[in-house]
Amino acid sequence: MRRLAMTVLWPSFVAAALAEGCVFSVFDPADLAYLAESGITPTAVYSVGFFALWSLCALSSLLTMYLVVTPADQKAPF
Repeated sequence: MRRLAMTVLWPSFVAAALAEGCVFSVFDPADLAYLAESGITPTAVYSVGFFALWSLCALSSLLTMYLVVTPADQKAPF
């Protein structure tokens, strides 16, 4: 189970870090008016954005691991 976790979480962490760099190089949370009015800090937006991207990337990696197992395989690759 640890191997599956590391196989899924590590690549998704790297992909989320790259995706966050791309997303937040285009969008600056401090410039969004509705966030400033609600009192949410830019650091909170960066944190929530990273964990949301990491969750999406982990789901994608987990789906890939699930699809790697073909009917001819007798045991899972993890």
